[in-house]
Amino acid sequence: MKTVVTGGAGFIGSNLATRLLADGHEVAIVDDLSTGHRANLPAKATFHHGSILDAALLARVCKGAEVVFHQAALASVPRSIEDPLGTSQVNEMGTLQVLEAARRAGVGKVVFAASSSAYGDTPTLPKDETMASNPLSPYAAAKLAGELHCSVYHAVHGLRTTSLRYFNIYGPRQDPNGAYAAVIPKFILAALAGKPLTIHGDGRQSRDFTFVADAVAANMLAATSKKADGQVINVGAGAQTDLNTLANRIIELAGSKSKLVHGPPRAGDVRDSLASLERARKLLGYKPTVALRDGLAQTVEWFRQASKSS
Repeated sequence: MKTVVTGGAGFIGSNLATRLLADGHEVAIVDDLSTGHRANLPAKATFHHGSILDAALLARVCKGAEVVFHQAALASVPRSIEDPLGTSQVNEMGTLQVLEAARRAGVGKVVFAASSSAYGDTPTLPKDETMASNPLSPYAAAKLAGELHCSVYHAVHGLRTTSLRYFNIYGPRQDPNGAYAAVIPKFILAALAGKPLTIHGDGRQSRDFTFVADAVAANMLAATSKKADGQVINVGAGAQTDLNTLANRIIELAGSKSKLVHGPPRAGDVRDSLASLERARKLLGYKPTVALRDGLAQTVEWFRQASKSS
């Protein structure tokens, strides 16, 4: 089966592409390498260096494809606050370009990487897909718009789509560098170097941290599930962990003597997050398989080895 992975040089996209190749599928990757890395590209994938805003490129790549996994995005809340226009252009208009290319090429299914940030800061937990959306950042708003475009293309054009609302995905290949890096890789590198781990706020804010292999499994299930067509579905671990606990666990796994340092809260961040997985189980047969401690142990070891080889 020919598949397309947008953002396939990125963290989740490259892990997904690797799994698709291992399962015997043909994989074409589209990535402009603005946040992805060539080192992440699987050797057997066909790489197309370019933007999801390039309609001609997408038309060529989508020709003959059965499934498009749309992972490409500028995935940062702080960055979106600083550059809302750039974020919207890639995350919303880029998604429209992907959907239109898929429609014109007769692609069988588009699986879209949506975001749990669409829920905003509702105190009700766990967060389920029937809740009203309340995005608190341009990133969240653009991701929610992408979901709506997927639903419209399914309803109007009959294009099979599924939007997967990711809850704090982590694991090997996640980028630890830059001002907009996710918390887990930043914590791991700091712990391995014996440096302080900086937490924005009091550290009591909680997240549903989800190992990347589980996110990949959800994508694979969504690609073939007809029951999931036109649906928005949470992808999480179904467990809640506060940042103080997370940081201390990483310090322990890294064998580090790092200390915790608390700074001011960040604008646009939600306080607590926890996924309801009822719809994912019902429509996808999804069940997370990697506990946080095990996933963190694998991730710490990957970064330890990566730091030795760099």
